[in-house]
Amino acid sequence: MSTPPRPRMTGIGRVLVIVYAIMALAATGRSFVQIVQRFDEAPLAYTLSAVSAVVYIVATLALVFAGSKGWYIVAWVAIGFELVGVLVVGTLSLAVPELFAHDSVWSWFGRGYVFIPLVLPFLGLWWLITHRPSSRLASTEQAAVAS
Repeated sequence: MSTPPRPRMTGIGRVLVIVYAIMALAATGRSFVQIVQRFDEAPLAYTLSAVSAVVYIVATLALVFAGSKGWYIVAWVAIGFELVGVLVVGTLSLAVPELFAHDSVWSWFGRGYVFIPLVLPFLGLWWLITHRPSSRLASTEQAAVAS
C-alpha cells in the first residue's frame, strides 16, 4: 500500500510551517516552566499555555502532512480552534483581566509574542483554502496524463 503523495512545501507554506514549529516550541517551553514552577499562582493561564502548545504542535504536523485529506481536516480543526482560542482568551484578558493573573500565550491576543498568535491562524486558514489536497492531486494526475 502506498502513502498519498505529500506536497512539496515551498514559499509561504514552508515559512508557515516554520513559524508554527517555533510557536510550538515556545509555547511548550513556556507552559512547562510555568506549570512546574508556579502552577498554583495562575492555573487557568498556565493550562491555557499548555493547550496552546498542543494546538501548535498538532497544527504544525497537520500542515506538513496536509496533502492527505485526513491531515487537511486536522489542520482545519487545529487552526480553527487556535483562532477561536486566541480571540476568546484575548477578549477575556481585556474584559476580565482578573481571570488571567499571569499571561498565557493567547492573553492580550498574543501581545507577549508580538501578536503572532493573532495573525498566524488567519494565514494558516488562508493557506489551507488555497492548497486543498484534492485540487493538488487532480492537477498532478492531469499533468501525468498529459505527458
